[in-house]
Amino acid sequence: MKKIILVVDDDRTNLALAQKLLLPQYRIAASNSGMAALKYLEHNHPDLILLDINMPEMDGFAVMEQLKKEEKTANIPVIFLTADNLTETEIKCFRMGAMDFVTKPFVPDILLSRVEKTIELDSYRHDLENMVRIQAEKITENARKLSVIQDSVIVGMANLIESRDGSTGRHVKNTQMYVRMIADELYRRKLFADELSPESIEDICKAAPLHDVGKIKIPDAILQKPGKLTPEEFDEMKLHTTYSRKIINTIIGDVEDEHYVKVVEDIALYHHERWDGTGYPTGLAGDAIPLAARIMAVADVFDALYEERCYKPPIRPIERIMQIMSEGRGTQFDPTIIDVFMEMLPRLKEMLNIRE
Repeated sequence: MKKIILVVDDDRTNLALAQKLLLPQYRIAASNSGMAALKYLEHNHPDLILLDINMPEMDGFAVMEQLKKEEKTANIPVIFLTADNLTETEIKCFRMGAMDFVTKPFVPDILLSRVEKTIELDSYRHDLENMVRIQAEKITENARKLSVIQDSVIVGMANLIESRDGSTGRHVKNTQMYVRMIADELYRRKLFADELSPESIEDICKAAPLHDVGKIKIPDAILQKPGKLTPEEFDEMKLHTTYSRKIINTIIGDVEDEHYVKVVEDIALYHHERWDGTGYPTGLAGDAIPLAARIMAVADVFDALYEERCYKPPIRPIERIMQIMSEGRGTQFDPTIIDVFMEMLPRLKEMLNIRE
């Protein structure tokens, strides 16, 4: 299909000459003013514009300014037409974004050559842009697939570790679900707005399955003990938080972005800290505990109470769990987060398919 060229010139003789020279190879549209050209471009998209500079009412430079303002016309290649041979005019043409300029009166071979080369260069530009776009889409898709595989491996590993204490991996899935629910609600209410964003919530949710990865280094005799742990055994159990940080650095420290790794570390290391500073492993208190870990703490405790464990039966009804957790407001849990969580009881019941 022939390329379309829009010729804009207030001189009918020049329009006729341009059409005569170009018609054998191209389809030609003609406008005798800048305003008429802009009107034509509202509904048409030529492959090239030959634009006269010296026109009444609206000169070529003014038309060019309008072209660059509109996304649909900004990339149409322009060759300026001018009888002005001044260097300053030539410089201004290129500064305005023209691909080339042709002096009048036209020399047929020069005009045809400039038009042909400009269209050819623009075609190369389109091809290059399409190639870059296609490659970018492939890279994005490959990155997405890799992320899905990586997430599956992480969740699978976390499930395997969790299954050692008889939870059959439900704890990983459940806590991730509760973390997302809490974080989304905090974001919806514009709480912790300086820390929560859609991107940070994704990082927190993606990090949640690794919160107890350090349990892989805890002996089965402690992890699977059906009764209460001795003080010495509990001290050993506490170490899973610091073990987690070391393991996380080993498995993802060099392959994930720095922000995500920090979120994973924060959750794994600090989700057993308490608001009043009596938690472990470091005794952080209040806002010094990373937000991701404070959210994880609520999700983790709720699931531990709701589900069966080797050392305890599940607690029912769910209202009893909420009562127990509410008693930890301001001591174990961040007051704001636990308050929001308490108000989500109807949604929790629906999610867990609990009927009155």
